[in-house]
Amino acid sequence: MAPVAGSPVPSSASPHAPSLFRFSIEARQAPALFVAGWLSTLVGAGLAIIGFLGLPGAGPAVLLLVGLGLVSAGLILLGGSQAIERRVAGEPYAGPSPILLFVAIIAGTLFVAAIVGSVLSLAGFRLPQSEYALGDLVSVALQALVFVGLVRLMVVGTGAISWREMGLTVDRSRILGWLAGGALLAAPVIIVTGVVASILVALIGSVPPSPLPPTGSSGGLALHLLAGAVLAPLSEEVVFRGAMLTAWSRSVGATSAIVRSSLLFALAHALTTSGSDFGQAAGIAIVATVARLPVAFALGWIYARTGTLWASIGLHATFNAVLIVVSEIGVAAPAAFLLLR
Repeated sequence: MAPVAGSPVPSSASPHAPSLFRFSIEARQAPALFVAGWLSTLVGAGLAIIGFLGLPGAGPAVLLLVGLGLVSAGLILLGGSQAIERRVAGEPYAGPSPILLFVAIIAGTLFVAAIVGSVLSLAGFRLPQSEYALGDLVSVALQALVFVGLVRLMVVGTGAISWREMGLTVDRSRILGWLAGGALLAAPVIIVTGVVASILVALIGSVPPSPLPPTGSSGGLALHLLAGAVLAPLSEEVVFRGAMLTAWSRSVGATSAIVRSSLLFALAHALTTSGSDFGQAAGIAIVATVARLPVAFALGWIYARTGTLWASIGLHATFNAVLIVVSEIGVAAPAAFLLLR
């Protein structure tokens, strides 16, 4: 397997940076960032929990909003602290851990969603049912901004991985070739994924809802294609392949990096699942996670193989576009939950 672009051979001789869970400032290169990061994260988590469990009203909502903001800020500070520690220690990957980045993205996405939701609620705005596709597009666009923004701040901004090392070149002729190469893999991946999903649904009996349900209109289809086949693939590939897979490949090798980033990618798509009871919710989460593993591994493999995000974006975008179209026209609609939003 070809190495991911820009990834050096892991060195077992490199010294290790102090763990984020060693609560001591001794020998730390950025003690202020470390302390401020943990204080902000812990205080924010406490406020968010109180706000989430509180009675309906403005008070709990404010606590939840402030708590999510503090958690997001704290995790970003901890990422900066970890990047400095790893750089000084000379580790192969000198940036925040992919798990820390993942948690920061979740917190940041919830924070932005809470802000937008609060503003719209105070303004008395309610989106008509006929415009739900527009709401989906706005939601995916905000999520994409958080995804790419936090990778820029925590990974690229710390000098851990550059956009070029992710394979985001600007050579148009090569970009088209990589996109097309990725798109060619979509058909077999969709077939394998469909088989796996069908088996899981038959065994478990739960079907997760589609993140982009059919709209019944050409305008809605166009908005969903923009959201699910353009914005979501770009932002998710930057996070899961460009940042996470590249980071792990530098410390544990490409194969393990593909497995880890794929598991996290599949799990991320099950975080918002729910059900009428615990058993149903667990079944939906299992189906939503496991059914996405084939395409997750395929995305990781093609990125590691080519060393460029454009190839995985081509596969991701085509995969989503096909499922959006077939769902819209009523063909294999039960498989619409496989959309990688």
